[in-house]
Amino acid sequence: MASRSSASRKSAVARKPASHRKPAVKKGAVAKPDGGRLPEWNLADLYSGIDAPEVVRDLERVDADCKAFEADYKGKLATETSKPEGGAWLAEAVRRYETIDDLAGRLGSYAGLIHAGDSVDPSISKFYGDVSERLTAASVHLLFFALELNRIDDDVIERAMRAPELGHYRPWIEDSRKDKPYQLEDRVERLFHEKSQTGYSAWNRLFDQTIAGLRFSVGSKDLAIEPTLNLLQDRSPDKRKAAGQALAKTFKANERTFALITNTLAKDKDISDHWRGFQDVADSRHLNNRVEREVVDALVASVRAAYPRLSHRYYELKARWFKKKKLSHWDRNAPLPFAATGVIPWNDARKMVLTAYGDFSPEMAGIAERFFTDRWIDAPVRPGKAPGAFSHPTTPSAHPYVLMNYQGKPRDVMTLAHELGHGVHQVLAAKNGALMAPTPLTLAETASVFGEMLTFKRLLAQTKNAKQRQALLVGKVEDMINTVVRQIAFYTFERAVHTERKNGELTAERIGQLWLSVQGESLGPAIEIKPGYETFWMYIPHFIHSPFYVYAYAFGDCLVNSLYAVYEHASEGFADRYLAMLAAGGTKHYSELLSPFGLDARDPKFWDGGLSVIAGMIDELETMG
Repeated sequence: MASRSSASRKSAVARKPASHRKPAVKKGAVAKPDGGRLPEWNLADLYSGIDAPEVVRDLERVDADCKAFEADYKGKLATETSKPEGGAWLAEAVRRYETIDDLAGRLGSYAGLIHAGDSVDPSISKFYGDVSERLTAASVHLLFFALELNRIDDDVIERAMRAPELGHYRPWIEDSRKDKPYQLEDRVERLFHEKSQTGYSAWNRLFDQTIAGLRFSVGSKDLAIEPTLNLLQDRSPDKRKAAGQALAKTFKANERTFALITNTLAKDKDISDHWRGFQDVADSRHLNNRVEREVVDALVASVRAAYPRLSHRYYELKARWFKKKKLSHWDRNAPLPFAATGVIPWNDARKMVLTAYGDFSPEMAGIAERFFTDRWIDAPVRPGKAPGAFSHPTTPSAHPYVLMNYQGKPRDVMTLAHELGHGVHQVLAAKNGALMAPTPLTLAETASVFGEMLTFKRLLAQTKNAKQRQALLVGKVEDMINTVVRQIAFYTFERAVHTERKNGELTAERIGQLWLSVQGESLGPAIEIKPGYETFWMYIPHFIHSPFYVYAYAFGDCLVNSLYAVYEHASEGFADRYLAMLAAGGTKHYSELLSPFGLDARDPKFWDGGLSVIAGMIDELETMG
């Protein structure tokens, strides 16, 4: 997605991990798992079309406003802020900056969303690229602001924030000043910013276009990546095997391109980290997430130590259900023989999620319902549409949009619950404004995973049939393994690639060896890794778009497990405290937000508590035979 203005650290899209990606259908078709038309989003709430005169008007306005802002404030922040009325003066500057950020966010969001809806249309791709370039060029004039703001002496800025107008922005100012040790001289910052369009942004586009253009020969069909990945969940063992082999063959044929993209982006990040003074390959992500390195290290250590009692044990159990000693890697997500068949209609999925949300909080359900009634969801599968699912916050003056690729499977219902959790969070936090609405990734996943858990628990409580209850538990355990174990394995892989890249380029073969090492450790002895799997690192978009993003999923899942345990034993008022936490947006550190629930993520035992929830579900499955 298009990035927001330079000082804004918000993630433009909350994407699902690759294990949740959904398939596409033939050109011109609309997926109809319920026999009716699935909803498509109405982006007219942003702009009526790529040729709308309002787009031209707003791009010109952003240009003019950014230049005027620079003319009015550049070089003046330290002097003016130190004056008696400095707080009110700086507050007006921040307010103008926020207004520009909101308008730029509207333009960037629209360009990104329409491109996500169809990434193969040349006119849309050109529009997306042109808008991104215009916003980057305009925001160069804003670069000075965060840099100068962070150079103001601590006592001066503290005195200025006593003014109520500026005190309102205290969370954003204090958050911004955490970047101070890693700032560079203004001209270098400008160079980094302007070169991003021909640097990492260009390589990101190359990755997206290459992935979208790949074709995989499965039987007599040449398929795009989404329907091919979807076959890994097909009931037919032959189709799963054919899909796994087709993926490996096409990835192998394109390995030089993907190795070049990976090497280039890893080196690009290493150069930036070196100039900014980051010590560890993931420190810039930790800073962005406002989470301490030792907290992430504790999470990773806890999850890796739990591999034997989580994924290893579960896959051994799954192999027994299939009457095998080992499962081939393409059977890892195979549906169980006793799992329900058939399709869940869209309206049923909608009812399931809204009912689960409503039982917890009518206010939460009311916000979620607007996504359906006001056409904030794009559900069908289309050629050229972005894979997977996300909820894009856009900008506080508008509203979020959810993208899905709905196929009518139980996991699709959970994905809907997940993305609506994001959406509710984004709606509630919007009142904080463009600068303080966004939350770090670690907390952004909390609302989404909690929404999933609410929906899952309701379905489980309604299911009386023993085999269907077992199937539901299996689906949840597999999702949790994909969200916790798999994402920590991804993080371990990324650390290995970025660390080794410091000593020179990695061949595709070497990257494959690192991939197999972490996958073997995480999957365990019951998964047989067949030849070809060494190429499967190539299609994971998070490695390209957001290095080290992936641990946020495990962070969120374990956090929610602990949070849900508090909810199950809580007295009245939990829902109100929960919604207040979401409404805080980015105005509080995660430790402050968790404090009302008696949770402390800095306690090593915290992660073990979250992981024990997954282990407990596997315990229950083992008793079922």
